[in-house]
Amino acid sequence: QVQLVESGGGLGRDGGSLRLSCAASGLHFSMYTMAWFRQAPGKEREFVGVILWSGREPSYADPVKGRFTIARDNAENTVYLEMNSLKPEDTAIYYCAAESHGWPQKNPDAYHYWGQGTQVTVSS
Repeated sequence: QVQLVESGGGLGRDGGSLRLSCAASGLHFSMYTMAWFRQAPGKEREFVGVILWSGREPSYADPVKGRFTIARDNAENTVYLEMNSLKPEDTAIYYCAAESHGWPQKNPDAYHYWGQGTQVTVSS
């Protein structure tokens, strides 16, 4: 049974930092593409960033580029989202997702496995 468990969310300050973690189990983690998405109230789920199995050249959505960094530790079956220079518009539920397709997909429909999400709230 595949499980993705996010942690590290909470309240952040405008200009501050938070780090999210997503611990995976039940899958051959090092073979999976891992992505982060977010969903704000009343909005559709949107792509944040993606990292391939190798960990090289992650790609990001324009709103977070230069502020957020994705990394993975295949030995620990964990993917991270380092969020710096937070803005109130970053407030959302953040989800990690996994898929074995091997491509840096930005469409949430391309991902089969999802975590339960972790709330990030950025105060101004």
